[in-house]
Amino acid sequence: MSKKNKNLQATMLAEMKNKTLFEKAKNHGFDYLDEAFDRNIFPTEKALKNLSHFEEPLQEEIGNGEQIIDQLNQYGAPAAIPYIGGRYFGFVNGSVVPTALAAKNISMYWDQNAAMNVMSPVAMKLEAVVQDWLVKLFGFPKETVAGFVSGTSMANLASLLAARYRLLKNQGWDVTEQGLFDAPKIRVVTGAEIHSSILKAISLVGFGKANIEWVDCDEQGTIIPEKIPALDNRTLLILQAGNVNSGAYDNFKKIVKKARAAGAWIHIDGAFGLWAGATQRLKHLTKGFEHAHSWAVDGHKTLNTPYDSGIILCQDEEALVSALHTNGSYLTLSKTERDGMLYTPEMSKRARIIELWATLKYLGKSGIDEMIYGMHENSKQFATALDQLEGFQVLNQIVFNQTVVCCETDEMTEAVMFKIQELRECWVGGSTWKGRKVIRISVCSWATTKKDIKRSVKSFKKALKLVKKERILN
Repeated sequence: MSKKNKNLQATMLAEMKNKTLFEKAKNHGFDYLDEAFDRNIFPTEKALKNLSHFEEPLQEEIGNGEQIIDQLNQYGAPAAIPYIGGRYFGFVNGSVVPTALAAKNISMYWDQNAAMNVMSPVAMKLEAVVQDWLVKLFGFPKETVAGFVSGTSMANLASLLAARYRLLKNQGWDVTEQGLFDAPKIRVVTGAEIHSSILKAISLVGFGKANIEWVDCDEQGTIIPEKIPALDNRTLLILQAGNVNSGAYDNFKKIVKKARAAGAWIHIDGAFGLWAGATQRLKHLTKGFEHAHSWAVDGHKTLNTPYDSGIILCQDEEALVSALHTNGSYLTLSKTERDGMLYTPEMSKRARIIELWATLKYLGKSGIDEMIYGMHENSKQFATALDQLEGFQVLNQIVFNQTVVCCETDEMTEAVMFKIQELRECWVGGSTWKGRKVIRISVCSWATTKKDIKRSVKSFKKALKLVKKERILN
């Protein structure tokens, strides 16, 4: 070992021992938490400009750890977006349960690779426990298994890979061994308003977007059951729990059992909406979803776990493991305990299960119900206030936590949305729905209060007034 490397090792050992770096990071983190709930909801122009301080050549020598942490805090923190507060309503980016954030800090120091039991017994035990909790919480078949991934995009991909394996097996074809060349055809049936992450997964698994059999949707964006074509054991039927714009749910009760009887594989994309099925007061929205074959859901949206946290749930363990697993002589799989990599596309992965476990453990059944129903109530308050405000029109039924609203024209809607973003009191995104430009409001933070809603509605009103004034002046 060279003298320089010996010095590097000694330096890092000293940093581990004296904890100054970690104390500094903790204190900066606490400062951020103190400001996050009332600061501007989007970085100021100055904060964005100051990000240029990170544009520097990589130096030759070893850096100074404390200076690096200070640089992150000085120029990074002001440009971070405080999802954890109560006024961020874009992209269904959830807040974070405090206990889960603290658990993530512990797991950061553990730095576990949650691939196999032999690598992290604690991570595998928590995965087994959370799998059992989720299956019972949702009322899924007892044979359902869970894989813990980065988000619903990856969970959808894993689900479609499992479906591909089983649907080809139904036709006497082992895709794991024989590949896709000359494989029998698989039909893909889904609604016209399915989420883009499903289209991405369809493309990645080789089904081809051009082969989708599209089904018409109603005025709220849910698939029309009567329009679904005849299904068979070559068919993948994809439904959704929570339309990305309206939040509406497909009619699982009317669709799923019939589709299953035909031999089709049913997958439900429930990125934010599946959690309604874990509540007492909103589970009517998901009635019948337990008869599907696979489900995808995020923790970091409605459940408010830290990023990143997604879950693939599948009642056909053989299909999921066969589609995702590979083996090697150096791998040491357990004969008695769980090995997480069997249920995910990744082998190495961080132990995100730790904060998911902490979130569920802290909230319990009643806490989950209270938090999620609270989001629904806040959404109704937001929608009602906007609908009563001159110049705005709410276009959807508020069944869960989504609101889509527009102004008189598409041009006005977009101008008002950009002005709201510019004001930085709250943050909302845009979308296109039913041929119209809309402002999309996702209430998905435990921290959102009635005061936050009122403050945000005032920002909508102010934005509209400013846009009209600017047009008069121009």
